[in-house]
Amino acid sequence: MNGRVAGRGRRIVLWRHGQTAWNLERRFQGTTDIELTETGLEQARRAARLLAALRPDAIIASDLRRAADTAAQLAAVTGLEVSHDEGLRETYAGVWQGLTHEEIVDRYGEEYAAWKRGEPVRRGGGELETEVAERAAPVVERSADKLPDGGVLVVVSHGGTIRTTIGRLLGLEPRSWEALGGLTNCCWSVLGEGARGWRLLEHNAGTLPEPVLGDDV
Repeated sequence: MNGRVAGRGRRIVLWRHGQTAWNLERRFQGTTDIELTETGLEQARRAARLLAALRPDAIIASDLRRAADTAAQLAAVTGLEVSHDEGLRETYAGVWQGLTHEEIVDRYGEEYAAWKRGEPVRRGGGELETEVAERAAPVVERSADKLPDGGVLVVVSHGGTIRTTIGRLLGLEPRSWEALGGLTNCCWSVLGEGARGWRLLEHNAGTLPEPVLGDDV
């Protein structure tokens, strides 16, 4: 898949940023640059201690503060430098940004319902989910291609961007991306390299992955 050599055993950890005030208020953040709360920082510190045990080879992150500050906690534990890329930012959602979930449903109910049905919708006049995947997935792939055999890449990004990136890397149809449930603050998903491309090994995890015992490996 995409020219990958089977059997290299690389892994990609897609890690969502810690809690922000707008998360608590259920406001659509999008590309608005919101900082972490104190709870969010503590979430990042705890998760960083766990993820460091995976011995990551590289860390890349969105340049928005909530992701960059989350990534900094893992950098502090591992000694790795963080490479920031605006391609990993959250979905730009135009006039939806800053609105609560209830306000979006009240003001843009038809648009919201169409998006939930899997239709291509420019939420708030912003980006399509496929456009987010088109800018984010290549950033992840380029970084993964630089990993050694058995290497681990940690990608620190945002819930929507992570979902679309996973969908694209797994080769899923865009209409089905919503089937990937959302990530809790500072939880992560893990993709592993198999003989036929990337596989979803863990989703919305907050603990280290356990080996899969069985025939489906």
